[in-house]
Formats: sequence, structure tokens, C-alpha cells
Amino acid sequence: MGRNRLLLGSILALVGIHMTSCATPDTQHIPDAGSMREPGVPLALAEHRAETISDLRYDLELSIPEAREEAIRGRIIATLELSTINSPLIFDFAQPAEQVLSVKIGGQPASFEATLEHIVIPQAELQTGRNEITIEFVAGDSSLNRNDDFLYTLFVPDRARVALPLFDQPDLKATFDVTLELPADWTAVANGALLKVDDSTQRHTYRFVSTEPIATYVLAFAAGRFEIETAERDGRTMRFLHRETDPEKVARNLDAIFDLHAAALSWLEDYTGINHPFGKFDFAAIPAFQYGGMEHPSAIFYRARTLFLDEDATQDQLLRRASLIAHETAHMWFGNLVTMKWFDDVWLKEVMANFMAAKIVNPSFPDVDHELRFLLAHYPSAYEVDRTAGANPIRQRLENLNQAGSLYGAIIYQKAPIVMRHLELLMGESSFREGIRTYLDAHRYGNATWPDLIAAMAAGTDENLSAWSDVWVHTAGRPTIAVELDVQEGRVASLSLRQTDPTGQGRLWSQPLRVYLGYESTPGRWIDAYLKTDRFDLAEAAGLPAPDFVLANGGGIGYGRFDLDEASREALLEHLPNLDDNRLRAVAWLSLWDAMLEGQVAPRRLIDLATRMLDTERDELNIQRLLNDLSTATWRYLSHDQRVELTPHLEATLWRLLQDAPQARIKSAYLGGYRRIASSSEALKQLRGVWAGDVVITDLTLSENDLTAIAQELASRGVADAEEILDQQLERITNPDRRSRFEFVRPALSADQTIRDQFFASLSDAANREHEPWVLEALEFLHHPLRADSARQHIQPSLELLEEIRRTGDIFFPLGWLEATLGGHSSRRAADIVQQFLDQHPDLPPRLRGKLLQAADPLFRASKLELQ
Repeated sequence: MGRNRLLLGSILALVGIHMTSCATPDTQHIPDAGSMREPGVPLALAEHRAETISDLRYDLELSIPEAREEAIRGRIIATLELSTINSPLIFDFAQPAEQVLSVKIGGQPASFEATLEHIVIPQAELQTGRNEITIEFVAGDSSLNRNDDFLYTLFVPDRARVALPLFDQPDLKATFDVTLELPADWTAVANGALLKVDDSTQRHTYRFVSTEPIATYVLAFAAGRFEIETAERDGRTMRFLHRETDPEKVARNLDAIFDLHAAALSWLEDYTGINHPFGKFDFAAIPAFQYGGMEHPSAIFYRARTLFLDEDATQDQLLRRASLIAHETAHMWFGNLVTMKWFDDVWLKEVMANFMAAKIVNPSFPDVDHELRFLLAHYPSAYEVDRTAGANPIRQRLENLNQAGSLYGAIIYQKAPIVMRHLELLMGESSFREGIRTYLDAHRYGNATWPDLIAAMAAGTDENLSAWSDVWVHTAGRPTIAVELDVQEGRVASLSLRQTDPTGQGRLWSQPLRVYLGYESTPGRWIDAYLKTDRFDLAEAAGLPAPDFVLANGGGIGYGRFDLDEASREALLEHLPNLDDNRLRAVAWLSLWDAMLEGQVAPRRLIDLATRMLDTERDELNIQRLLNDLSTATWRYLSHDQRVELTPHLEATLWRLLQDAPQARIKSAYLGGYRRIASSSEALKQLRGVWAGDVVITDLTLSENDLTAIAQELASRGVADAEEILDQQLERITNPDRRSRFEFVRPALSADQTIRDQFFASLSDAANREHEPWVLEALEFLHHPLRADSARQHIQPSLELLEEIRRTGDIFFPLGWLEATLGGHSSRRAADIVQQFLDQHPDLPPRLRGKLLQAADPLFRASKLELQ
């Protein structure tokens, strides 16, 4: 059999083509190449198309009716070069065959077959060289996110093919000409600049300028009833589309939103040496957007509430907004200008965006300890995954694009930037920057891989970057690093660090460390180390007075589980609040948190430490971390009796700190901590007074979001007048999008278990899961720890839905679904349900199984603590 015939058989087998019907009577029959059938975008199919297709452009026209129940009809013209014809031409379109209305080639009707999420055009219809294929179709709705008076696209990672027929893979970048026919009172934004609006008929037609070459997953448009704000910064005009109805909220945030984008653009142009690659610059705030943001070239979409902050927003919220804007803007270079070849390197665009974002926000917040910010923004979230049995490598093999959504998570977004910072420290800032510039310049408007970046970096260092990458990027988990201290006559005889691989594979993680030797009555000592082997001797510690404690990662640079010896644990539990370095206190706290999860520190001792730390803590980032962990430890790691015993003291402490806080934004942080902890009758009475306006917190203005959160917390605690509170709060909400969210979540707050159960049952219908952030918020209330006993029955059916959730939801939804479902549970019975599900489903897709193990890890740990 010749090479072409073998390749044809391989491609047909991969997509499982079985020709059983024809779009036209003269369709050429293509014999079944085998029984293997695979929807989605298999890697071999993608590689074949990338080898044979070039010079690709799409002309897309959509007619969008005002009524969301009416179908969206469209036409797409794909013009391309075929270098050879040795197989059918296969478009991706994950819709029923009847939604493919016609196919023409060169303007003439052509035979085709719509099967297994593909449109297959036989070889006989094609020619070497230029081909023009026109497909008329009915668009799929799910990735068009249709609402009553607006819609928006969200195509990452492989959802473009759900709405449109095209080649949905990142390395077939194309130019797009987009035309949208809309209701007359709608407006629109897309990747290309607006060319013209034809308003000569009852419906208006928006035509957009051709894009630069972009990948299908970042093709974007939004249309509907939006307000448009325009501003100019540094000679660049920016447009901002939104649906916010509170003019004060808009006015309060608008300048900051434009300024942050402008600062990010300016910084990136200077750092990369490349001007913004996509011409105009627009962005939109979308209610209930599934992610914090999505980096569509020149049409960035954000979740509205991440941009429009309340008057007394905390420092953490301000930093999160700035980082999000910087992250999405950085993607214009990292991901859009240079795109990964295949989604196994999706982490590459995310790590560069997050890493650059951490650099970009620094000048805008001169009073913030940005090393501390980096530590708290990345390490805890990364550790939450890497300490679990479901830990995954940064770079993972991907055989089919329909599995790409399971690649996303904290390892990509939080661990990878830590690893990239290690690479920068290894190379030096200047060499690292030159490597980045070389990489971007060599692959602009094209595609690249992680090895391509490593190759660009290799010229700037003598280190073996491939060996370094093998451990940090291609394997999962973290090292365990312990301190070995020998004291003789009150002096250090020897001090060394020992790293071990908890999996027993003998891996060694090369990384820099700053070791801190702490003393109660004298200043501490710092010792630098670069850990490359299984043991590192800190020779300069010899002869020093014996320390009260040792923090192997005192500088907050290293990554791993840093075991504290018993003496260090006890010293820190007693004296941690006295440390005068903000970052050192954070590192020590994270080490003690790890120790609690390993069963080495009782949760109530850590809670006691947190309350003492809050009494003296003045750094807002540390305060927010402590408040979050205090809530988690109280609800998850205490027994019921312990929580009842300790909660009044915690409530009183937080209420006092709330009153005494020197700034409104810190008061806001304490109010959030108080409402999350409150459960005693006295605290709920106090909280109700705050909501009703009878209890005034000096110098703190409560926003609609604050009052809504308090109302929901009161209802979740089962207060007697919960329904009346919720009725009144609904009347206070004037924005229609926020009202819809509140009404959706409300059944999960009901005191009537029947209503809560009916709400959960409704989620089995994918149509009721369209607004994913709403679903996750409702699930968190449904599974609140105070209702864990009644909600436990929903764990098993939630797990049974998991594979459907992955198929129908967006990339973060499966893990979010699991975390919201399991987050309120800590009992052995709940843990057993999860373990039985894992045992009974050995064929669960590995990455999905990993997500479940990640989400269940706190439950498993809490259930073990329950048994002690």
C-alpha cells in the first residue's frame, strides 16, 4: 500500500468516517476505513491539516435574531491553499448534520458528509492549490452564550467548532472578515476594527476590518445592548463596552480601568520591543462571564464584577483587577502574536501572561510588597494541587483537542509563574529578556512550542535548561525539604538541607533558597543556598548560636513542602506574630498550614495563632490571607463541638478588629471575614443589624454587593426571617443582570429542603447550567457546612454528572463544580462517597480523575482529622 493510501486510512480512522448518507445524490462514496471513531480534533488529524493547508482566510457572516430562541444562520467562506490532495478535507463542526445547509466549492454545489462532529469533503471535489469552500449553516448556540438582549463568544479551547464550521486548531491561524446582521438597537465588537455600519434597513449590518492572522480559539465578537465608553491614552483610542446601570460605579472605576490597560500596553511594548500587534484596542465587561477574562485580540472580554469594584474595595481586589488586566493584555504578545502549536503548550501562554502581569502591576502599586504579593498569589493555590494525589505536570500530552479543557488549573496559572521566575533567576533578568525578545521575533504571527522557547533562552546561559525543564515542567508534584540541625553546647555544629522525592522516583528539583535562622531575642540570620543535589550543607551557619527556629524557605523563593522540625513548629506557634518582616510571617504561616494538613499541628492551635496574628498584623495582604484561612480552618477542620466552642471568641475578635481597622478597605476585609465566620445567634443579630442599617460601621460605606452577600449569608444560616430579607434585598438590586443572578441563586438558600433539592435536580439539564458562575455560587450555598448533612445526598449524583459537565461546560467548570460540591463537607461519610465513586469508575478519564482527586483532597484530610 502506498504512503498516500496509508495516510488516508489513518485520517479516516481517526475521525471515524462511515459514509451512510449523502448531502447530494452524486456524493462520492468513501469506504469505511475501520471501526475507530473519534469526535473532536485528534492530534493526527490536526498535524495532517497543518502540513497540507496554508494561506487560510475566512469570511464569516451571521444573522443574529433578537429572540434568543430563534436560530442564528450563517455563511462561512474558507479560502485556502492545499499543497497536496491525499485525503478528504475535514472541517470541524460539532452540530447535527441537518445544521449543515449546503456546501459549495468555487461557487458550485459540492458533495459532503456531516458525521461525528465533522464536515467531510471528498478528494474528488478538491484541487491542488487554491480552493474556496462556502458552507451555509445553522450556528450552535452554546459557545455563543446567548442571553435575552446580548450574546458573546467564548471559543477556548475547542469551542469555535461548536458554533461554526472551520479548522479548529491553534496552528492553522487565519485572517477573519466578520459581518454581523443585528437588531437595530444592538451594537457589536469583534477582533477587527469596525469598518462600517449599514443602517439602511430595519436590521443593521456591522462589517469589521480583516484581522491579523489569529487562532480560532481567540476569534471573538459580542453583540447586544451595551453602553460604549471611549478614552485616549498615549495616543491610542480605546473602547469599553459594558452593561453596568449604576452611573456612580461606572464613573468611580472608569479612569482606573483605562489607565491600567494603557500602563500594561506601554510596559509590554517596552519590554518586548514590539508595538501592540493588533491595531485597535477594545474590551468588554460581560455579566456572568465564565472566566475572569479572555484575551481575544483587540476584543478582550472580562467578567463585569472584576472591573467594576465597590467604593471600599480591598487592596487584594484592586490588585486582582490590575493583575487580571495586565494578564489579558500580555496575551496580545504571548498567545495571540505567538501562539502555541498545540494545546499541550497552553500553559506557555498562560505562564508568560501571569509572569508578565506580576511585573506590570508593580509600578501602579508602589506601597505594596510585590514579593509578598507574588508569594500569596501563587504558592498557596499551586500547593493546593501539588500536595494531592491528582497533581499534574505543567506540560501534559494531549491526544485530542476535546480534552484540552482539563489541562487548565492552578498548576498552569500559579505554579508555572514560580517556575518561570526560577528560570529568570537562573539566567539573570537581562538574558531572560533577550531570550523572550528572540522568541517573539522569530515566531511573530505564527506558532511555537516550549522547546522553541527553551532554545531561544539557551543562548543566554550555560545551564542545561532541558534537564532543568524535565523535572520542573514535565513531572508533577513538589519536593519535600527538611532541615537537619546539629547543635553542640548551644552552637550550630552543622546545618544542612535535604530534599526528597515524595513519590520515591529520586527526582531532584534545582532551585534557589534563602534560609532564615530565627532568634527570639536577637536579629535573625539569612543564608543563601542553591539546592541542586539531595543535600546542601550551609557551612556558614557553623558556630552560630543555636536558632529557635529555621525556615528553609524564609525568602519565599523556593517551592516545595518545607517540613518544620518540632522545635521550629513550637517556636513559630508561640512567637510568629513577633516577626518584623511581612514576607517572613507569610512564609512561616504557609509552612504551619502545611504542617496542619499533614496532621502535625492541631487546627485549633493554628486558629488561635491566626487570631493572635490578626491583633498585630498591619499588612493588608497578610490580613486577607489569614482571614481566608481562618474561615477555611473553622468550617472545614474543626469538629462541630470545637466550632461551637470557638466561634463566639472568633466573632468577637473579628468584630473588634473591624471597628478598630484604620482604613475603609481593611474594614471591608474584616467585614468579609466576619460574615463568613458568623454563626452564633448574637453574631447573626449583629450582621442583620448591619444589613438593615441599624448597626453602622464607622467610615465604611456598604455597597449593593456587600448587602447582597450579607443577606445570602443570613439566609444560609437559616435565620427566621430569611425570606423577608431576601425579598427586600431583591428590591434593592436595580441592575437587571445582578437581579437575574440573585434570583437564580435564591432557591439554594431556601430553608425548605424540598426547594433546595428541586434546585439541584434542575442542574441535570445543561440549559440550567449556562451561567456557570451563578451555578457555582448556588452550589456553595447548597453545600454550606451547616447544611452538609442534608446536602450529602447530592454528592453522588454530582459526581455522576461530571463527564457531562466536562463535555458541556467551559474549561474551569468541572473543577469549580467539584470544589463547590465538596467544599462544605468534612465528614468521613462524605469522603467515603467520593472514594467509592473513584473505586467504581476506574475508567474515568485520567485528567478528570485528577481534578476529582484535587477537589477531594481537603475533604479526605478533614475526614482523617475528624477520626483523631
